[in-house]
Amino acid sequence: MPKKIGQLTLFSIDDLHTSLGVSKVTLRHYLRSGKLKGRKLGVSWYVTEGALRDFFEETGFSEGEGQQNDAPSSKEAQSTTRSSSKKGSQNVKRRQYVVQGLNDLVAEQETCDSIDETLECLDAQPILSLFQVTILDADTGKRLEILKAKEFMDRYGGA
Repeated sequence: MPKKIGQLTLFSIDDLHTSLGVSKVTLRHYLRSGKLKGRKLGVSWYVTEGALRDFFEETGFSEGEGQQNDAPSSKEAQSTTRSSSKKGSQNVKRRQYVVQGLNDLVAEQETCDSIDETLECLDAQPILSLFQVTILDADTGKRLEILKAKEFMDRYGGA
């Protein structure tokens, strides 16, 4: 539940994760990188309603658009990428997928060059909840997105 302090409404990471369907790891990354503005109160991060509006305006998302609405368009974008790469198009971004453990107990990290290779790597893991996938632009090394392993499999067709 968002907290009200006078006129100010503060949303915690858990609130945003629940309402937007974005992973908590991704939200924390947005906060640390400055893409999403927030304040740390005690041990928890909080985001104001105004900061959310700014974030949605900058990124082109609309409020109320959750991950379930994003998933089909992501699959469409991926199939478009596959079909255009078959045509030899030069404007397609190459991506790398880094599968890594979430905590100190799982120190594994593997870099994959394709979605299929990444899905195979994730299938080999006994406990998916201990892993995340970082999607990188292969040319620049820029981090594009961080997904939980289960979210990656749901989005890109893993069983």
